[in-house]
Amino acid sequence: MSKISGSKMLLKCLREEGVEYIFGYPGGKVIPIYDAIYDEKKIKHILVRHEQCAAHAADGYARATGRTGVCMATSGPGGTNLITGIANAYMDSIPIVAITGQVSTGEIGTDSFQEADITGITSPITKHNYLVKNVRDLPATVKEAFYIASTGRPGPVLIDIPIDVQNALIDENTKAEINLPGYKPTIKGHLKQIKEAALKIYNSSRPVIFSGGGVVSSGAHKELTEFARLSRIPVLTSLLGKGSFPENDELSLMMAGMHGTKFANLALTETTLIIGIGVRFDDRVTGKLSEFAKNAEIIHIDIDPAEIGKNVKVKIPIVGDAKNVLSDLIKEYRIIRDEKGDAPRQEWIDIIRKWKEDYPVSYFTDTDSLKPGYIIEKLHEIVKDNAIICTEVGQNQMWAAQFFKCSRPRTFISSGGLGTMGYGFPSSIGAQFGCPDKLVFDIAGDGSIQMVSHEFATAVVNKLPIKIILLNNGNLGMVKQWQELFYNKRYSETLVRDCVDFVKLVEAYGGVGIRVKKKEDVEKAIKEAINIKNLVLIDFHIDPDENVFPMVAPGAPISEMMVLGKEKK
Repeated sequence: MSKISGSKMLLKCLREEGVEYIFGYPGGKVIPIYDAIYDEKKIKHILVRHEQCAAHAADGYARATGRTGVCMATSGPGGTNLITGIANAYMDSIPIVAITGQVSTGEIGTDSFQEADITGITSPITKHNYLVKNVRDLPATVKEAFYIASTGRPGPVLIDIPIDVQNALIDENTKAEINLPGYKPTIKGHLKQIKEAALKIYNSSRPVIFSGGGVVSSGAHKELTEFARLSRIPVLTSLLGKGSFPENDELSLMMAGMHGTKFANLALTETTLIIGIGVRFDDRVTGKLSEFAKNAEIIHIDIDPAEIGKNVKVKIPIVGDAKNVLSDLIKEYRIIRDEKGDAPRQEWIDIIRKWKEDYPVSYFTDTDSLKPGYIIEKLHEIVKDNAIICTEVGQNQMWAAQFFKCSRPRTFISSGGLGTMGYGFPSSIGAQFGCPDKLVFDIAGDGSIQMVSHEFATAVVNKLPIKIILLNNGNLGMVKQWQELFYNKRYSETLVRDCVDFVKLVEAYGGVGIRVKKKEDVEKAIKEAINIKNLVLIDFHIDPDENVFPMVAPGAPISEMMVLGKEKK
C-alpha cells in the first residue's frame, strides 16, 4: 500500500477534477501544499500579489470558461483576504473552490498565531464549506466541493485544511465518493407549469423576456435566442445577463435597470407579462418595488426555488435549469403556434421600435472633450465579438454595459451583486488564462485600478497580453455623480485628482503605457495596443464632469429616468 501526504492527495484530487490553474499566495500554514506544488507537472500555480485578487482571478476564469475556478491562501489574514472575492462570487453565483490552510487541529480554538475561524466567517457567503479534520476525509471533501460549486445554482465552496492534515499520510488509492443525500437540485421543470406558461405567453399581447446571469451559467443562450425569435418577444437583460441574447438583434432591448436603456425600462413598465429567466429581480432593476411592472403578470424560471417570489409576486413559478426549461418551453410553444398560428405581436414590436428611435443610448458630441461612450463604441467597432470585456465597478462599468454590445455569452465579465471595485483587472487575469487565444480587455476607472495595480506584476511575469482601457477622470466618479445630483454638489473625498502617472506606473512593472487626450488618437491607440504582445494600459483622459445617463434616481420607479437634456449623438 503506497502512502502519500495529504498535500499530495489534494493535488491528485484537483487533477482528477480537471483543474488547470490555482491562483494563490503562499504562507506559513500552506507550506506543505506549496512544497507539493513544487513538483507538480499538470496544474500550474499562478502567484498573485494579494489574496483577494486570487479569488477574483478564479472568478474571472470561471466566468470566461464555464469551469470551476480555484484559489488558495494561508490561514488567518490569507483566508480573510479572500473574503471579498468569495462574497463577490457568491452574490453572482460563480463556481469557485477556495482552499485555505489552517493551524493544526490541536491548536484550533486556542487563538494560535494566524488562526481565524474561516469556516465560520465564510458561512454566510459560501454554498458550503468544510474543515477537514482527518486526512481520510480529504478526497471525498474535494470531490463534493467541486460538485456543489458547479451544480444547481453555482457558487463558492471553501475547504479549510489544518497543517497537520496536510502532512498526514493517506493511501494513494483512496477512493472518493459523493454522499450528499440532502443536496438534490431540481434540473427539470414541471411539465404542467411549462405548458401553462407556454399558453400564457402565447396569449399575451405585450410580453417581454428578462434574461439574467442564470441563462449564461446554464449555457442556455441558444435556447433563449431560439425561443425569443420563435415567439417574437423582445428581450432585455440584467448586467450579468449581457451576452445571453445578441444585443444587435432587432428584438434586443439591451440592459434594464438603474443605468439601463430607457426603452428597456419603458418595456418593463408597459408589459403585460414578464418571463424572468435566471434573474433575481434585484433592486437595481426593479427600482421602487411597489411601482414595478404594475400591469404585468410574471413567469419566473430559476434553478433556485428561494429566488422565486422573493422580491416580486409570481404567477407561474418554474424551478429548473434554464437550458432544460427553455428546451421544453420551445416544444410546448411550438405546438400551440402550429395549431393557432403566430401570436399577434407586431403592434407591441412597433411601439418598442419607436421607443428605441426616441431614446437612444447617447452622449453629447458638440464638445472637444474625450467622451467615454465614444471610446467604448470605437473599441467595439474594432474588436466586435472577438474579445472578452472585463470591467471594474462604477461609471466605467456602466459606460461599458451601455456602449459595448455583446452578442455572445461569457464575453462580458463584471461584478454585479457586490459591486466590487478592483474586480476587473484580476478577473481579466483569470479570463486570459482560461481563454489564452482571446483578446481580453479590462475597462477601468482610475479609482478602481489603483486598488489592484500590484497585479500588473502578475500579468507581466506570466506574459499576459491584457489591455486596460483606463477611463481616467480624476474622480471617484459614481459617488461623485450621486453627490452632484442628490447631495448639492458637496464633493466629499471624491475629487481625487491624483498625481499618479499611470503610464509610468505600468511601465515600472514592465508593461506598456499609452496616453490619449484627443478623440482623433483613440482608434490608433487601441489598434496599437492590440498589436503589442504585452500588458498595455491606455490612459484615456476623459471629461471629468461626464456622468452616466440614463439613470433612475434612488427610490424612484424605473419609468422615471433622468436623461441627457438633449439626446445628441
